[in-house]
Amino acid sequence: MSRVPEASVFLVVDEAKRKAREKGIRLIDLSIGSSDLLPPAEPLRTLREALSDPSTYGYCLKSCTLPFLEEASRWYQGRYGVRLDPRREALALIGSQEGLAHLLLALTEPQDLLLLLPEVAYPSYFGAAQVASLKTHLIPLREDGLADLSRVPEYVWKEAKILLLNYPNNPTGALADWAYFEEALSLARKHGLWLIHDNPYVDQVYEGEAPSPLALPGAKGRVVELFSLSKSYNLAGFRLGFALGNEEAIARLERVKGVIDFNQYAGILRMGIAALRTPREVTRGFAQVYQKRALGMAEALKGALDLLSPKATMYLWGKLPQGMDDLEFTLSLVERGVAVAPGRGFGPGGRGHVRIALVQPMETLQEAARILREALD
Repeated sequence: MSRVPEASVFLVVDEAKRKAREKGIRLIDLSIGSSDLLPPAEPLRTLREALSDPSTYGYCLKSCTLPFLEEASRWYQGRYGVRLDPRREALALIGSQEGLAHLLLALTEPQDLLLLLPEVAYPSYFGAAQVASLKTHLIPLREDGLADLSRVPEYVWKEAKILLLNYPNNPTGALADWAYFEEALSLARKHGLWLIHDNPYVDQVYEGEAPSPLALPGAKGRVVELFSLSKSYNLAGFRLGFALGNEEAIARLERVKGVIDFNQYAGILRMGIAALRTPREVTRGFAQVYQKRALGMAEALKGALDLLSPKATMYLWGKLPQGMDDLEFTLSLVERGVAVAPGRGFGPGGRGHVRIALVQPMETLQEAARILREALD
C-alpha cells in the first residue's frame, strides 16, 4: 500500500476551469468552499498590529501558543459548558486538515482499521488514511446524510481503532443531533475506539447550535474534536485551528507535530484570539447568509436536482438524474460557465452527485442555477 495518494479528480476540474478561462468563458466558480464573505474587522486589525511587532517573527514554541489555547478553551466552555485544561487538553493547529492527518499518525499503527464517515466524506480523510497506511471501512449513509452506524458489522467494530465523524458535514450539509453523538460515543466506549470529530462548520448551522460530542458526559476519555477558524470567521487562507479533548491523544499529536512544524506565525495566533472573541451574532449572521443562499438555490433547482434538505454549511449536495456521470457532467458544465465539485471526489458513494458551494452572491447563484437547469434538461 503506497503512502502517496493518487492525483485528485479535482485537479481534472481545475484544469478544465483553467482552459475555460483561457477561452474567455466567464466562470461562476462554485467548486470550492472558500467564502466570498469578509472576516470580522477586529481580527484583521489585530493582525496588522502584530505585523509591526518584531517579537512575532521568531519561532513559535508551545508557550507562544498558550494565549490562543486559553482563548480556545474559554470559547468552548462558553459555548458548551465544559472546562478544558489549555496546557494538556488543547493544541494549536495549522488548520484542522493538518491536525487530522497528523492525529491519525499519532493514534494508530500501519494497517490499523480506520472507520471513515461513509462512502461520502471530505477528500482529505481518504488521503490522510492512506498517508498513515490505514485500512478503511466505509459506512453507508442514511437518507438524512448521516453515517449509518447500525450497518457496521460487529467484526469491524472489534478491529477498528478510530471512528471519524464530521457534522455539520462537508459535502452533504447533514447535521447530527445529540442523540446521534451519544450513540457514537457509546459505540466508541464499547469497542475501545477513539472518536474523532472534525468540526470546522460548527458555526454554520442555520438554526440553533451544532452539538459537540466532547461536551457529552465522560467524553474526554475517548474524544478529540478539531476546530477551524476558516469557516466561522472567513479566514481560510490564514490556516489556523485547534484540537480539544483527550489528554493522551493531544500529547501524542503534539509529539508528532513537534517533528514537523513550529506552529503558526505568532501574529496569526493573536488574530485567532481576536476572532474567537467575535460576538455570536456576527457568526450567526454569516450562517444566515448561507441559509438564504441555500434555500434560494434549492428553490431554483427544484425538480432538476435531488437535493439533500439544507440544514447547515455553505454547501448543497445534489443527486444527478439516473445514469448521469458526475465527472462528465461537471466538465461539460464548466464549458457552459459554471464549476461545481464532482461527487466522486468525496468517495465512492459520491458518484452520481455534485456539491455546490454557496460562495457567490444570490444574484450570481441564481444565474448559475439557470445554467445548471439548462444543462440538466
